[in-house]
Amino acid sequence: EAAAGLGEGLQPPSTAPLPQASRPARSFQLDYEEDCFRKDGAPFRYISGSIHYARVPRPAWRDRLLKMYMSGLSAVQVYIPWNYHEPLPGVYDFAGDRDVEAFLDLTAELGLLVILRPGPYICAEWEMGGLPAWLLWKPDIVLRSSDPAYLAAVDSWLHVLLPKIKPRLYQNGGNIISVQVENEYGSYYACDYGYLRHLLGSFRALLGTEVLLFTTDGTRAQELRCGTLQGLYATVDFGPGSNVTEAFGAQRQVEPKGPLVNSEYYTGWLDYWGEAHASTSSARVARGLEDMLQLGASVNMQVSPFLQLPSLPRPGADFKDQYKPVTTSYDYDAPLSEAGDPTEKLFAIRTIISKFQPLPVGPMPPATPKYAYGRVALQKYADLLDVLDVLCLSGPIQSQFPLTFEAIKQAHGFVVYRTRLPRDVLDPATLGAPPHSVCDRGYVMLRQEYQGTLERDGQTTLRVTGRAGDTLDVLLENMGRISFGANISDFKGLLGNLSLDSSPLSNWLIYPLAIDTAIQQGWPHAALPKSSRGSRAGPAFYTGTFETPGITWDTFVKFPGWSKGQLWINGFNLGRYWPHRGPQQTLFVPGSVLHVDRPNNITVLELEGAPPAPLLLFLDRPLFNRTLIGSTMATE
Repeated sequence: EAAAGLGEGLQPPSTAPLPQASRPARSFQLDYEEDCFRKDGAPFRYISGSIHYARVPRPAWRDRLLKMYMSGLSAVQVYIPWNYHEPLPGVYDFAGDRDVEAFLDLTAELGLLVILRPGPYICAEWEMGGLPAWLLWKPDIVLRSSDPAYLAAVDSWLHVLLPKIKPRLYQNGGNIISVQVENEYGSYYACDYGYLRHLLGSFRALLGTEVLLFTTDGTRAQELRCGTLQGLYATVDFGPGSNVTEAFGAQRQVEPKGPLVNSEYYTGWLDYWGEAHASTSSARVARGLEDMLQLGASVNMQVSPFLQLPSLPRPGADFKDQYKPVTTSYDYDAPLSEAGDPTEKLFAIRTIISKFQPLPVGPMPPATPKYAYGRVALQKYADLLDVLDVLCLSGPIQSQFPLTFEAIKQAHGFVVYRTRLPRDVLDPATLGAPPHSVCDRGYVMLRQEYQGTLERDGQTTLRVTGRAGDTLDVLLENMGRISFGANISDFKGLLGNLSLDSSPLSNWLIYPLAIDTAIQQGWPHAALPKSSRGSRAGPAFYTGTFETPGITWDTFVKFPGWSKGQLWINGFNLGRYWPHRGPQQTLFVPGSVLHVDRPNNITVLELEGAPPAPLLLFLDRPLFNRTLIGSTMATE
């Protein structure tokens, strides 16, 4: 019975090492005879949930993990985003929210086993699937392949990361039972077995010969053909809409013996800007889970979504015939909400788990308290073009033609492209960009007056008039690099030249903006006030403050009448708002970013146009769709 021995998965590993001779051998292995895992020799199956430490504020790690443990899960699956820890080549960051070792130690302390997904590519709807944007500084690099430049970067990263992992492997006294190599590689066009073999060699060399290494792919034959390799145990992923018998039948085509494993059971789905909020019924999720557990399968569920954190790779994007950026919220109708609250879906899953293994004794930790701080009025601080000296300390780069973000080594955020009209344009002329060359949105100003927006896969022309020598500015926004599929080399900025009635514009000044850095350092609240023009259109900064009534509880902020932009509170980047595109209407503000003893500083970068009386509304609940009926949320 594959379900036997489950209770032991809930015991925290002993912290005091036994003398070598009396210590029982710890092992986690595949049993091809009995089609199960064996943990310390006994048959074992895991019921696991994914958690993204990079999307959860560190003060909330324990709360989220405890809720997962109390749901009856024996393990958690943990992604490690490479670009979160190596923002520039050879520059590593494992401090604060990025302290993955502290997070892994916490999982062990709470008695959870870990299935680790260190990539190097992870997807996870994360910017560029976790790959660092600086890889694209070499424009012809072939990502996720045997390209020597790519492998050299991967190897140097693995030599930093995997030595931190090795002592935490189960057979070395830790709680990591298995490690995934790459992710859904069969869905990528390259199908490069040499690359997978190289990764297998690197993982074995750095983690040892005993660790269980595996792959995860979709259930189509082509995906399993290109994503699997001898020496890596092949698992599959599928959601509640799939026929469980057929899906595991696909795994059996490549792994005739061994445990059945669904490494990513989708309990919800992600949201794209401009589309309806995704939802998956609790009953369907529970029914699919029960079907898999009855077959003795091991299952990992997408359980725990969270907000995107500050100053880091933003949400990624998908490419499905067109560029589809993912919303800031990673709530995707999951069993634990973005604020970490247990939902009806979590309790439905917990009920199913209880049929197969005992639940931990004790109550589920409650939802975190929320507070509606109410209305906060904002004032315009300055137009973005009036503060380029603060946001681009190094000054502009001169270039005959536009350069990409990658060419000027700007990973994220915004860049201003500036030139002058070469001639008088008294009759409206067409300012245009070649198809797919505005990546991803360009906010156009002429003589510092907002003209409109150019958009990837959307509007690529505007009609303009002006005089020779008038300043033309285009503020380019990176909306997130593609995280899944073949188009991961997703360059940003103006990839082609802008033209005026088909004649190319030249002599550009290019300003890479360090907006996050300035705001983290206290700007503009610590700066002298600026006199700003009254216009509400076009990119501008707005500021305000509010005080908490002696408590700092989680809250949600709504943007009545605002167009599109980004929000910071106390220097903490809370992500993008875009209410008229939707479906997301609110941004989650974790209480841990708020001050109890001094005013909280709000900074908003509005890109298109602010409302006549700019204010924010702090609520005690999120809104995903456009309707708020009374005080209840309309979620469909």
